[in-house]
Amino acid sequence: MIITKKVLRNVSLTAHPIGCRRYVEDQIAWVQKHAHDASNPAYPAADNLSLPKRVLVLGGSTGYGLSSRIFAAFAAKAATINVSFEREPTENKTATPGWYNTMAFEKKATEAGLKAFSVFGDAFSNEVKEKTADLIAKELGQVDLVVYSLASPLRNDPVTGQTYRSVLKPIGPAFTALSVDLDSDVVKTATIEPATNEQVQETVKVMGGEDWSLWVDYLMERNLLAPNAMTVAYSYIGPKITYPVYREGTIGKAKEDLERTAANLTQKLESIQGKAFVSVNKALVTRASAVIPVVPLYMALLYEVMKERGLHEHCTQQIYRLFTTLLYANTEQILTDEQGRIRVDDWEMLDEVQSEVEKRWALQREGEILKGGDLAGVQEEYEQIHGFGFADIDYSQDVDPRVI
Repeated sequence: MIITKKVLRNVSLTAHPIGCRRYVEDQIAWVQKHAHDASNPAYPAADNLSLPKRVLVLGGSTGYGLSSRIFAAFAAKAATINVSFEREPTENKTATPGWYNTMAFEKKATEAGLKAFSVFGDAFSNEVKEKTADLIAKELGQVDLVVYSLASPLRNDPVTGQTYRSVLKPIGPAFTALSVDLDSDVVKTATIEPATNEQVQETVKVMGGEDWSLWVDYLMERNLLAPNAMTVAYSYIGPKITYPVYREGTIGKAKEDLERTAANLTQKLESIQGKAFVSVNKALVTRASAVIPVVPLYMALLYEVMKERGLHEHCTQQIYRLFTTLLYANTEQILTDEQGRIRVDDWEMLDEVQSEVEKRWALQREGEILKGGDLAGVQEEYEQIHGFGFADIDYSQDVDPRVI
């Protein structure tokens, strides 16, 4: 079939297997290049670092989770297991990009002589936890690192069976701000109605730290965490511009719960000298971030400012810097902020960057064409994480969606 790009309300409905393979291979090549290159202090060589050799990535098929798996395998030569919820392809329907990414990654990992496995299913369920634990016991023995990178709109409670749904809403008054769509450079006004108390609680249930804690508890119970094992969950804070809908909204409450969970997990992990961290990462185009109102406009302006200053990073660059300069930097203590969070959003949150973004934001007017900004760069990243937008791929070719 001819696989074309289809986007509805900033959500891509299709993925291209050849383009997804290219995306994964490009990220692998970047990691391999820098892993042995000591000339760039921002991305130091990984050769002499004590990196994890057995890694579980919960949500390892796209975004920061995929980048974590790529780094672990191709910089640390680690055996990896991914857990993610995917739709497999049919004769006339594409798979999720995560499925294609996983197939491409595991092919390259196998060729490199590395162990790589995936468990496809509901990561919130007891069944998938048990299946994953059995796989760890059989293939890896234990794991040295657990990455928690799940982003889901809903969660079924494994005990009660109740379904909880997350929402991206402000708490208190409605929030109105300028925004753009990925397929239009016309600035518009977006209004988001406030969340109910029940929606706040449900969002915390889905996006907070409860499931992360359940994973760690179960792995400890099964003796599957190695001595000195670490676990890290990914988060975001963002600028004041997005605070009402993000940090001070429903997702913000969930992220606060995630941060409290990290402290609790570190106490639980003391018996194996392990630690838990929340890593606050940079604003980047992911399947989740693209649907948040206001965020595409912010990212378009941010990308322009950071590229002008040589500070822009994609997911894999961020994760490479996290692992080599913070988590596994061979220092006595891992550098965190006052709340105990690792900050890889440090370049994004520089005063000079944020003040310039705010200046450019003030130039925007509803109904007018976006003034400046790198919306094209944001659009390109969004296309490429779904396998589209690569200039040298012929998208008019007939492709079997079942073949990677």
